[in-house]
Amino acid sequence: MLINWILNLLILSVSVLIVTYILPAVRVKGCATAVGVALVYGIFKFLFTGILVFLSLPFMILTLGLFYFVINAFLLWITNKLVDGFEIDGFLNTLIAAVLISIIETVIRFFIFAF
Repeated sequence: MLINWILNLLILSVSVLIVTYILPAVRVKGCATAVGVALVYGIFKFLFTGILVFLSLPFMILTLGLFYFVINAFLLWITNKLVDGFEIDGFLNTLIAAVLISIIETVIRFFIFAF
């Protein structure tokens, strides 16, 4: 259980670091800050995603689930406000970063758990 939690934290941290190299509008001070971002963002996703999906269910149905990225962007924006050394310029860049983090995280999980 603890190993899975640590592995998930590392995967999310690596995803955040990769996004900082892809998008110049996303800046992280260092690896420790990326782990802090992953920790805060992961806790927010765990605590609030279910509630926010339930509250936005009509939008989720209307957009065929794409509104989920807006929810992730909102949680990433809150993380941006709370974690020192982590900056994203503008909400559009936050939305793009949230989409990229989700995609990169999924690809990394696929390669780790598929083999």
